[in-house]
Amino acid sequence: MQLGRHLRELWRLRIGVGIVFLLALFVALSSIDRVSLFPPGVKGRQLEIAAASTRVLIDSPRSQIIDLRTDTYDLTSLTSRADLIGNVMASAPVREYIARRAAVDPLRIQAVSPITANVPRSLVEPGSEKRASDILRSTDQYRLDIQASPSVPILSISSQAPNKEAAERLANGAVDGLRDYLRALAVRQGTDPNKLVRLEQLGRARGGVINQGIGLQIALLAFIFVFALGCCAVLFLARVHRGWSTAADTEHEDGGDAPPPAGPARRGEHAVLAPASGRDLA
Repeated sequence: MQLGRHLRELWRLRIGVGIVFLLALFVALSSIDRVSLFPPGVKGRQLEIAAASTRVLIDSPRSQIIDLRTDTYDLTSLTSRADLIGNVMASAPVREYIARRAAVDPLRIQAVSPITANVPRSLVEPGSEKRASDILRSTDQYRLDIQASPSVPILSISSQAPNKEAAERLANGAVDGLRDYLRALAVRQGTDPNKLVRLEQLGRARGGVINQGIGLQIALLAFIFVFALGCCAVLFLARVHRGWSTAADTEHEDGGDAPPPAGPARRGEHAVLAPASGRDLA
């Protein structure tokens, strides 16, 4: 009942509602596009976020994973080395090699290194670690999240980028760039390349957009919010104006605007006498 009365009141205020509609439409457009007046133009914003992930097995040149003679001590040593490799991957020199593979400015890449040392197993089980969809809320940056397993020599790499192809390229580039860095380091230090640590990628990275349709959702929410707030403002101003006019009419009817009545003559003023009749003259 109240809603119908409000809608009817807004129908009588069509001009104000039309202005609010145009304002809400402009705000909705500005929320998903960059609108410039000088020079006039519209440029789309990057709102979607894509993520990709891959896993890397850390092994020795002569694989200890398939060798039945490998004991628990050897696997523990590889697990510790995987944690070290993960921290090296997040370092600034390696990010430059990763940027070349991913065709990205190295200054735009951010990396989070493993923090699994001395952490209880329950905190790093699958499902409890930070996922690729949670590593950053920004939509125009490139980010790597590297997690090392506390029990096996495996690195989990999650990447974020503005689109699916860039996210997959960044995740794969993290592995390929680390290989390039280790080879270059071996050459500089005179190490036999055949004795380098082995990085076995368990399948190329696969990814996708994790917030598909976010532009339409943001525009719709912005339009509804501004339009509803604007309609409330139109109703408020209309009622204030109506109340002001009613009060003014009431004051006028009560004589608030009438001239003050004439009072008795003030002291020092001469009273005007009416002409005397004939009886008074007699």
